[in-house]
Amino acid sequence: MDSPRDWTAVDDYFTDELVRQDQALIDTARGDARTTAPGIAVSPPQGKLLSLIGEMIGARRALEFGTLAGYSTLWLARAVGPQGRVVSLELEEQNAAVARENLTAAGMSDRVEIRVGPATATSAALVAEPAEPFDLVFIDADKPNNPAYLEATMALTRPGSVIVLDNVTRQGRVADSESTAPDVIGVRTALRTIAEDPRLDATALQTVGMKGWDGFAVIYRRS
Repeated sequence: MDSPRDWTAVDDYFTDELVRQDQALIDTARGDARTTAPGIAVSPPQGKLLSLIGEMIGARRALEFGTLAGYSTLWLARAVGPQGRVVSLELEEQNAAVARENLTAAGMSDRVEIRVGPATATSAALVAEPAEPFDLVFIDADKPNNPAYLEATMALTRPGSVIVLDNVTRQGRVADSESTAPDVIGVRTALRTIAEDPRLDATALQTVGMKGWDGFAVIYRRS
């Protein structure tokens, strides 16, 4: 078993056995088709991983770069609990509208604020606001801007916060140090910045599944 079809079958098995999505999650995932970038949302096992991380660290404030239909947003909203707060940054109003509809249907709209516009600008606005730091950050937006998103994240988190950086393999192209592709450069620059920052400790994992050849980095802010 070594093909994309097999990978998807295993993801489906894990989902059926361990994730067990309710109707709100299923409907939100289906809403992905109405976004400007269908097919790139996290898988159900990845969504539950985000939720479990949030619950394990007792996250009450979560920040997300990239909303789309709100699938990962819904997982995060459930993780932070009734008194928690999720801020999600989305470039396109079309996607934000779909996400708001899904979150309202799921009964989570009171926990989530979606800010529309380039995330470099909306995250900078967050940095300028007096607010509590975020406990969990999920970076899943355009990859060339990963370094800028990481810089903003460092201004918006605290020691003990966890950061998840998605889509770090770029189908294997991330290992090519000579690549001039903006997405690869964005990922490599962010990972190098993480490696050189004494406040951070991290690892990265490759994955296969319904998202194909993918992967993510998990970063712990130690200080």
